[in-house]
Amino acid sequence: MVIVCRGAEPDSRVGLTVSRKVGGAVTRNRVKRWLREAVRAIPGPRGGPWDLVVIPRAEAADAGLLVLQGEIADLYARIAR
Repeated sequence: MVIVCRGAEPDSRVGLTVSRKVGGAVTRNRVKRWLREAVRAIPGPRGGPWDLVVIPRAEAADAGLLVLQGEIADLYARIAR
């Protein structure tokens, strides 16, 4: 899930929040590392500065980095429309 709004800063910003529903502390930290890397690897959404909050679901713990990168790319494409 992603919450999107126009950003006031000149660059887009991404925030991550991983709840305990995803898993224990080790699992949540792993998911956060994967999401940070996915956001770094993919250029931000077009159309101006955005403020994004990414809230992964419990399935993200089993997904892996490549799946999360694909999901982030899809979300960025939807935002750009």
